[in-house]
Amino acid sequence: MTTVILAEKPSQARSYVEAFVNSQKEQGYYVVSDPVLLDKTYVTYGFGHLVELVEPKEYDAKYEKWAIENLPILPESYKFKVSSDKKAQFNIVKKLVAAADNIVVATDSDREGENIAWSILTQTGIDLKSKTIKRLWINSLEKEAILDGFRNLRNGWDYYPAYKEAQTRQISDWLVGINGSQLYTLLMNSKGIKGTFSIGRVQTPTLYLIYKREQEVQNFKPTPFIEINAEILADGQKFVAKLDPYKRFLEQNQLDTFMEYNGAKIGSQGGLIKGVEKNSKKKASPRLFSLSTLQSEINKRYHASASEVLSAMQKLYESKLLTYPRTDSNYITEQEYEYLLNNLERYKELSFIDSQLEFNNTQPDSRHVNGKKVQEHHAIIMTKTIPKPDVLDSLSNLERQIYEVVVRNTLAMFMPPYQYQETVITVAVGKLTFKATGKTPVNQGWKAIVGKEDTTDPVDKSNQDEQELPDVQENQQVIADIKQLQRQTTPPALYTEGTLITAMKTAGKTVDNADDEVVDILKEVEGIGTEATRANVIETLKKRAYIVTEKNKLHVTEQGKTLCNAVELQPLLTSAKMTAQWEKALKQISRNERTPDNFISQIQRFIQKLVDEVPAQIGENQSVNEQIDKQISMQAKAEEDSYIVACKKCGVGHIVDKKTFYGCTNYKGDKPCNFTLPKKWSGKTLGKTAIKQLVETGKTGVIKGFKSKKTGKIFDAKLQLENDKLKFEF
Repeated sequence: MTTVILAEKPSQARSYVEAFVNSQKEQGYYVVSDPVLLDKTYVTYGFGHLVELVEPKEYDAKYEKWAIENLPILPESYKFKVSSDKKAQFNIVKKLVAAADNIVVATDSDREGENIAWSILTQTGIDLKSKTIKRLWINSLEKEAILDGFRNLRNGWDYYPAYKEAQTRQISDWLVGINGSQLYTLLMNSKGIKGTFSIGRVQTPTLYLIYKREQEVQNFKPTPFIEINAEILADGQKFVAKLDPYKRFLEQNQLDTFMEYNGAKIGSQGGLIKGVEKNSKKKASPRLFSLSTLQSEINKRYHASASEVLSAMQKLYESKLLTYPRTDSNYITEQEYEYLLNNLERYKELSFIDSQLEFNNTQPDSRHVNGKKVQEHHAIIMTKTIPKPDVLDSLSNLERQIYEVVVRNTLAMFMPPYQYQETVITVAVGKLTFKATGKTPVNQGWKAIVGKEDTTDPVDKSNQDEQELPDVQENQQVIADIKQLQRQTTPPALYTEGTLITAMKTAGKTVDNADDEVVDILKEVEGIGTEATRANVIETLKKRAYIVTEKNKLHVTEQGKTLCNAVELQPLLTSAKMTAQWEKALKQISRNERTPDNFISQIQRFIQKLVDEVPAQIGENQSVNEQIDKQISMQAKAEEDSYIVACKKCGVGHIVDKKTFYGCTNYKGDKPCNFTLPKKWSGKTLGKTAIKQLVETGKTGVIKGFKSKKTGKIFDAKLQLENDKLKFEF
């Protein structure tokens, strides 16, 4: 009997191998043995996805050239292939799997991990029903967790529906991407806009969320208003009280009438303490982190992007310091709580933890510990592996920041609640009531470990809440100075990557700086994308130059605005709500409540609708065409600004910077010009001035800093252009 363990990538395979007693490395796999492994066992791996969907041209050669008349592209069945650079490893996996009696799927424990493993296994063409297939399901790459996972392997076929869900997501994204991108690109190109316009089932509504928020901010017209508060003088001490119930006034005469009716005036007058209420209150520690809440928190604190956080988290996971990152849960089970509690004294030894802090909350509470709410993976917490100082020092700055935030947040669970006394004083001025609130900390509790950097806690955010209130008595006479304050309404905040992640998770139904309880309610709304893919979606929008980040705020580029103007004519393409419903439908596939064919046919009908309606919509819509004209004008100016010198070879084009070389803009003309000049020559980067001199006069002045390839010596020389070739002139 032989067993093959299929890991997702080489580093994951190495983690498994290191946990076993014996191992021998071979080309593309390991031979291993251990008491937990009963059979002759091999560990092999993919490089992430070894299998991918084929290009449209592999269904029909006519698809090689983009053309409106070829749309929609809707294959009857979907073909997959192994990319050429991964065939060698695939063949190794195929050979091992063919000879095996048992297969252990040991890719990442999530839907995409199932897709990677089952895509490889299916592509081998082997009768998988003839094999025993098991599933390794772990939350940590620590040796103990790995061995425990192999002792408790699950039935691999139980996870087959998750593969069908992930594959259906992959196919639907391919369909929308291929058809949508070709359709909008061809239509925009026909209008004179250069470049490719990329469309995505999740990518496009995410872009539209950012665009709509920026439009709200840009089009926002502040409305002036007046509000009043009272500065109260009691026993020689001043404090500020707000009108209760709060009211704002749009005009001065409205305020004047209100004050007169209530027997009060702007300025100093007598007042009476109407009530003094003191309550002891407490606030529980913050919830544990899911990936999205951790991404939001780290972006808020340190302005790291969502993809940077995920990448750093993956490294911390592979370093066995933190648990599995791609989780959407804020809860742990009693098993995780127990190991955290058992290792509490060891965590206190970490250099950034004050060992004198009080960790006496040693009973699990449902706010953090609830096995029924842990589906695939529990919340992100630290492992049992405690890093030594040299290991901590070896972490990148972001990895260290993330590790500390997770440790502090997790240990806060074992600390007393934050306790404070809330004092509420109500003051009567005429018929008006003003209310002042003050909070006095009694016990910092968990706040002592979370520290001043905590931004998840909504308590104590206003200066008024933190004011110190005097010890006054009911019916005490005071002086009230009512002040009139000129205010104006403010626009919503632009998205950051942190707040965008939350908006994606809640399908846009969110509020900035939402606290834990609000987010809990909003989680009932299906989000767009998945916990594992949202960071990649944002990164894709940046790479395709649809959005940019400035001072941690997300802005849509002109190219992005043009695309948003065009796609908003198709609400299903931009609707976060619709995309969330699609995500919900996809999840139903993994629960066997919907078939892949049912979902894909729905996507196909949507694509047919796009092809039928979009050409006329873009042709007729005035605002879209105005935006197109604006971008064409900007593109023309940008191109003109990039001209270095007229091309002497063809006399038609201009020499421009092509990033890695200089070339003629007429390279696609009726008579294409192939004139180019290198960006680097003998170790020296050639600037635009040198290029202009070469084209206009055939030579440059003396340029310093060339480096000899033979001797490595630095020298100065002129450059000369002869028959389109460069040479030195000394």
